[in-house]
Amino acid sequence: MAAVPWDSAALYLILASSLIGVMGVSLISPILPELRTAFDISDSQVGLVITVYTLPGVFLTPFVGLLADRIGRRRVIIPLLMIFGIGGAGIAFTENFAQVLVLRFLQGVGAAALVTLAMTLIGDFYDGTQQNAVMGLNSSTIGTGAAMYPLIGGALAGIRWNAPFLFYGIGILVGLVAVAFLPEPDGREASDVRTYLAGLRDVAVDPKALAVFSAIFVVFFVFYGAVQTALPLLLNDEFALSPAEIGLLLAMVSIASAAISSQYGRISEWRSAPELIALGFVAYGCSLLGVWIAPSPIAVGGSLLAFGVGFGLVMPSIDTAIITAVSGRLRAGMMGVRTSVLRLGQTLGPVSFTYLAEEGFATPTRGYRLLLVLCGVVILLVGASAYPILRSGS
Repeated sequence: MAAVPWDSAALYLILASSLIGVMGVSLISPILPELRTAFDISDSQVGLVITVYTLPGVFLTPFVGLLADRIGRRRVIIPLLMIFGIGGAGIAFTENFAQVLVLRFLQGVGAAALVTLAMTLIGDFYDGTQQNAVMGLNSSTIGTGAAMYPLIGGALAGIRWNAPFLFYGIGILVGLVAVAFLPEPDGREASDVRTYLAGLRDVAVDPKALAVFSAIFVVFFVFYGAVQTALPLLLNDEFALSPAEIGLLLAMVSIASAAISSQYGRISEWRSAPELIALGFVAYGCSLLGVWIAPSPIAVGGSLLAFGVGFGLVMPSIDTAIITAVSGRLRAGMMGVRTSVLRLGQTLGPVSFTYLAEEGFATPTRGYRLLLVLCGVVILLVGASAYPILRSGS
């Protein structure tokens, strides 16, 4: 990575912002079972810990970029970092579950567009070969963080259940460093609000865009509902795993995803983006069915590697499909709506899985198992039936 500007203070702040942007759920997924005991709450209430965090992004994300265009990147990203850190770290000192939810919502406001703004700053500060190198470094950093956070969260929970929340306070530190060292990019052109909203409207009725949005929603609905929320609760109930052990298993998804994503350039020469999305769905389905029949935690970890393979195929393919599906005039609107739909899946998945498992079955454990197999079968059938159709049409 010779083109990476290692002497640039902005580079490290961009990477730190991206890392913080993907920290919110993966860091605490291993400790979700511990929250049941700490606050004497049900599984469906545990799901709210993720839902209230992702909810603000559904509405805020499409417009944060527009705000940053008009008032400046620094004036947006620094407050977001501070809000994230204050909201997250404050949970460590809460006395009841209602306070947890309020602070998680506040933290979600801060997290709503950190990754999006980090990518925007890359475009502002760098160009050409340097920009491509920094984009690649940023993606690699996000993948590494996503793999490490479950391990870190599980290890910190070994100290006390609230220790992982204190780790969120790093957002405050990064915000303070940004005050001193993050410059305001030059040459910004403020977006016209009417034009931007018209672009969003056009995207909303574009058939290709709707297909991409549907895939995004399903991916994150299942990932956050089944893998990030239901699975930790199931592993604790069935195998009595500690937060550290749960974190190790969840890290399998990110490890496999990072490995596949790193080879996406070669893989994309073999099949088109829509075909790879279908194959990714096949991998998701096989993974969930594997988790369902897994007789041991080790087998669960092996099955989660397949989910990571699917994730590594689907996400770069979705972004490629977004770039190629519509004209440049609609691309900014597509990216904004993409992130909003992603957040919607993240928001509905956890509360849906925990509520259905708790209310629809004799025990939540039995519910999680049936929901895993149902999702696995449906997603596998969708991917397996779509692939030959897409293949014959290419």
